[in-house]
Amino acid sequence: MVSAGDFRNGLTLEIDNAVYQVIEFQHVKPGKGAAFVRTKLKDIKNGGVVEKTFRPTEKYPQAHIERTDMQYLYSDGEFYNFMNVESFDQIAMTEDQVGDALKFVKENEMVKMLSHQGQVFSIEPPLFVELEITDTEPGFKGDTAQGATKPAVVETGATVYVPLFVNQGDKIQIDTRTGEYMKRV
Repeated sequence: MVSAGDFRNGLTLEIDNAVYQVIEFQHVKPGKGAAFVRTKLKDIKNGGVVEKTFRPTEKYPQAHIERTDMQYLYSDGEFYNFMNVESFDQIAMTEDQVGDALKFVKENEMVKMLSHQGQVFSIEPPLFVELEITDTEPGFKGDTAQGATKPAVVETGATVYVPLFVNQGDKIQIDTRTGEYMKRV
């Protein structure tokens, strides 16, 4: 059991038969009245965000989230297929379940599956990936990285904004959390 006074970002809790993750919290001590904790909570099952206030003494059970390393095998158009590399169990997920988590992930790469009581609710791609640029305007001699960017399509089909000197066929590193170009590899 975790009291509201001990909330921190990233903590997962079971509140009213739903599992929430604390996105933001603030301890408030008004001039009159008792202190309280103002929070923004994300429902991990459906992705909705709610704002709630708690008394610092309220207690809630902590939800245990399992993180499992899985290999992204392939997409057959309808389902995305993953395999546990230890047990070789395979699971298939629909496009709605996956969302855009695999925007920068190639086939046969490792991802983390997040689940609560055996139900997968999210996929975490690797933090950084290296992908080849399949389509972009050509760079010209003298183009520098002074902040100017151009769109480029990477091998997974996603569009990334890259500096002008990056050309088609170059390999680049991308931060999957923000979708931003990091460096040329």
